[in-house]
Amino acid sequence: MASEIMNRIQEDIKIAMKAGKKDDLLALRTLLSEIKNLGINERRELSDEDVAAVIAKAIKQRRDSIEQFKNGGRHDLAAKEQEQIDLYTAYRPAQLERAEIEQIVAKAIADTGASSRKQMGMVMQQVMPQVKGRADGALVNRIVSEKLP
Repeated sequence: MASEIMNRIQEDIKIAMKAGKKDDLLALRTLLSEIKNLGINERRELSDEDVAAVIAKAIKQRRDSIEQFKNGGRHDLAAKEQEQIDLYTAYRPAQLERAEIEQIVAKAIADTGASSRKQMGMVMQQVMPQVKGRADGALVNRIVSEKLP
């Protein structure tokens, strides 16, 4: 079963080529390349979940780049990175609301019996597979640390 997200990206590459949108084309080809590299490295067909993880990683990398460019006074390059983030966001699955993440974290804390921040790793280990690709890891980390004394 091929990834539906990957198929959408390939179709959008064709549309961008026909429309002459060079920036979109480059961004989509870069993303598709990263997805295909994961498939080659894993030696298996990728699921939508795998593709969503690659997209989330690409978005995180661009956010880091934006911060670096802004610190360096290169707002033009930061704007280009933001355009790529906006483009990639369309391919991500719907993101969980904070309340939904808090429910998952509360259940994980109850299941693991965690009672202090020293046990944060156990909670994160249980939560992250449930929210993979649907929530930012930094946000999940912040919620877990808020919930644990």
